[in-house]
Amino acid sequence: MAREVMSAADVRRALTRVAHEIVERNHGLDGVVLVGLQRGGVWVAEALADVLAGIDAQHRVPVGALDVSFHRDDVGLRPIVPGSVTDIPVPLDGRVVVLTDDVLFTGRTVRAALEALNEYGRPRAVQLAVVVDRGHRELPIRPDYVGKNLPTSRDEQVAANADGVVLR
Repeated sequence: MAREVMSAADVRRALTRVAHEIVERNHGLDGVVLVGLQRGGVWVAEALADVLAGIDAQHRVPVGALDVSFHRDDVGLRPIVPGSVTDIPVPLDGRVVVLTDDVLFTGRTVRAALEALNEYGRPRAVQLAVVVDRGHRELPIRPDYVGKNLPTSRDEQVAANADGVVLR
């Protein structure tokens, strides 16, 4: 049975808080680029960009999308299904890249994203922002910005979007 754990308003508040944390940690937005992981992280990057534009209209943050399908470590264990097109709008050399995703679970998608980013330059720093961190990490990856920590069992499924977060 599905259970709502965050409403649309809760998601908006969490993203607003995360946006402020990004500004504070990076002393502004100069040189910051948001890169959403296909598919679930793209809407997060776009939503954060909208909030950031309201915080600092002087620095419009570029938003990109990254498909990590061919960089995953489980190629051969399951079919490769490209999520969508990668679109990185600016060179990443010397910039702070904030990777965004909807749900952080094992960390394997983020590991693949770090590898995929190498094709687009050498960022000064890479940070990670997620709407939900559900734990169960298999790799030493920790998000810099979290909307909600949500302890789950491995069998449960979490769906997150702008309309809310549902646990099944």
